[in-house]
Amino acid sequence: MEKITLEKVASGVKEYIIMVIGISFYTFAWIACILPAHGTGGGATGLALVFTAAIKSLFGVEISIGDMALIINALLLIVAGFIIGWKFGIKTIFCVIMISVTLNFWQAKIPQLQMWLTERGMIAPDSLSIFGNLEPILLIIMGGLLCGVGIFMCLRQGGSTGGVDILALIINKYRPINYGRIVMIHDTTVICASLLVGNGPETVIYGFIMTAVFSFATDAMLSGQQQSTQLLIISHEYEAIAEEITQKAHRGVTMLDGMGWYTKEPSQVVMVLCRKRETSDILKLIKGIDPNAFISVASVTGVYGKGFGMIGTGTLSAASKK
Repeated sequence: MEKITLEKVASGVKEYIIMVIGISFYTFAWIACILPAHGTGGGATGLALVFTAAIKSLFGVEISIGDMALIINALLLIVAGFIIGWKFGIKTIFCVIMISVTLNFWQAKIPQLQMWLTERGMIAPDSLSIFGNLEPILLIIMGGLLCGVGIFMCLRQGGSTGGVDILALIINKYRPINYGRIVMIHDTTVICASLLVGNGPETVIYGFIMTAVFSFATDAMLSGQQQSTQLLIISHEYEAIAEEITQKAHRGVTMLDGMGWYTKEPSQVVMVLCRKRETSDILKLIKGIDPNAFISVASVTGVYGKGFGMIGTGTLSAASKK
């Protein structure tokens, strides 16, 4: 049995706190930006908007968006459990519950905040949202960006917001359909379905714009985090540099045999692969040992193995994580 240490507990708590903050950004964007602009989107949240509007129109019953999102995700989890097995992680279940909780929280608090801002003259009484009379298209873009930031924070901690992820697993049990295609078909269907519950064509247009901004923002941040750098270092202090990088940067070092063609003198080349965000720290370590070291820095398309990604895995798609 793996030993539980204070460090592991603290790390786990930190992961869940970051996921809560990320999900809060995501749901805030829906309630404070996308809904006031009469927009929509894909995923379980977009589907929840369609269902709540349809139920209210047909039966006169109001169900909160958060409750409907929880019902949709819970049903998908149950169906998937019977079809493909109960292999969902605790983080997926946690994120699904937190989306419902935070959607309900913002749906209750945002109108109160808007009223408070109006009473103090900070926004006009007829303001579209808590951001005043900001143009709907700007609210949609802001909402897409905030959704992207929130989901990025969640994915970085190993979380999953359910929705299309679960649906794709169910479909792939019977049909080997590309994951991205499932997401595209689902989101297009959900966005277009908003026309059936009284929304106009502008809602559909806003829905596609929001989804595009959201996907671009999340993919850009995820791909930035995945980028790697290769450093080739030539220095007489190669042993000290290799030791410093190993001990302080915690990155593996490979020594290559080299030779200067002009001098015909043998040399050792230190090769290091690291994440792009770690490059500046490693360069500082090298400069502290040998300011005259010859260094080549190059971006690497993909690095696989310990400390990096596994072979066959790529950058997570933002559109599939709603």
